[in-house]
Amino acid sequence: MTFPYDQARLQALFSEVDSRVDDLGKVATAASQVQRRSRGLSEQDLAEIERFAKSPKAPQELKDLQRRVDAGELSWADVAAGRAIHDPGVQQALAVGVPDLQRAYQALEEGQDPADVVASGTPTPPPDDDDDGPSVFRKDAW
Repeated sequence: MTFPYDQARLQALFSEVDSRVDDLGKVATAASQVQRRSRGLSEQDLAEIERFAKSPKAPQELKDLQRRVDAGELSWADVAAGRAIHDPGVQQALAVGVPDLQRAYQALEEGQDPADVVASGTPTPPPDDDDDGPSVFRKDAW
């Protein structure tokens, strides 16, 4: 019984697969040696989060989460590592900051200086290009 495929073509395909597997091995080795920029939050970062969570400026959801951390239910390291991401209290506390993050993202997209955005805490709103008058009408404005 004879093999119905062209042996030379089959051998070329095998060689190509072997070559790509070798290339993949090289890429995997190189990728394993690349260090990530961030190794996550440091102990100092976690202490800063805790300090803010205990401050009067912290939103109530974050204060509630801090009480749970103080009670030993979880730690800020658990939150930072994502181990507590499915916890409703963690989700509520993190959701409070989403509007600020969205404003910061928008400010960066508009070209504002990142240092200014970070320093301000609250990015400046984009300039109003509407020259047709006020965009909010009140009864007392009539």
